[in-house]
Amino acid sequence: MTRFRMARVAKSSYQIPRIIGHRGAAKAAPENTLAGMREAKRQGAAWVEFDAKLTSDNHVILLHDDLVDRTTNGKGAAAQLTFAEIRALDAGSWLAPAFAGTRVPTLEETIKELLTLGLNCNVEIKPCPGREQVTAELVMRELQRLWPAHADKPLISSFAYASLEVAHRLAPEFPRAVLVEEVRENWQALCEGVEAIALNPWQKTLTLEWTKAVKKAGYRVISYTVNETARARELFDWGVDAVFSDVPGHLLTDLGA
Repeated sequence: MTRFRMARVAKSSYQIPRIIGHRGAAKAAPENTLAGMREAKRQGAAWVEFDAKLTSDNHVILLHDDLVDRTTNGKGAAAQLTFAEIRALDAGSWLAPAFAGTRVPTLEETIKELLTLGLNCNVEIKPCPGREQVTAELVMRELQRLWPAHADKPLISSFAYASLEVAHRLAPEFPRAVLVEEVRENWQALCEGVEAIALNPWQKTLTLEWTKAVKKAGYRVISYTVNETARARELFDWGVDAVFSDVPGHLLTDLGA
């Protein structure tokens, strides 16, 4: 009962800015890199979101896809590559020549950079298939080790519910959010199951009615990925608490957020 009361308090008191940089500032700098985090800060973001997954030898790195092909000059599945192999890849040239030589960072490097920049974050646990539990365990252990005890905790999210269950069990002090792509009839049960404070739905499937229902139930709504000012304004008018954006500076300027 006590834990449930603590979760209810967190829902109402946890501070989340309206605009969160998506994978750093993904339109202007390579996603899930330290350069992206610095660019988000330059654009005025107070928070960033990024994806955490494991190499074959269980190093926690920042990477969205199961394959390294799209965002590096390498090929293959992250789950089959060692940290040394992934570290040797160029994770910036695909976006622009100016970012040549950018490396895939570790979670530790990223946290240290965020603390230097004064940024908080939403850590999305992004496991490769079949690695939901071990990825969550190692991500949460790293966060417990690295994040200052006195500082506001990062928000933990995932599409992989098994990962959220592990995060809830191992590190209940870190608030959680359930990521969903489409309307789920059991969304509230999913949130309750891991004592989440928020639901993070895809903006293309989010509706006014669904937003109202989630808010009425006492949860935050944080929607991804919103790059158009008109859509962001509409979502905020509905009662959405925050949005993830590839262009955080653009929305911050247009909305005065």
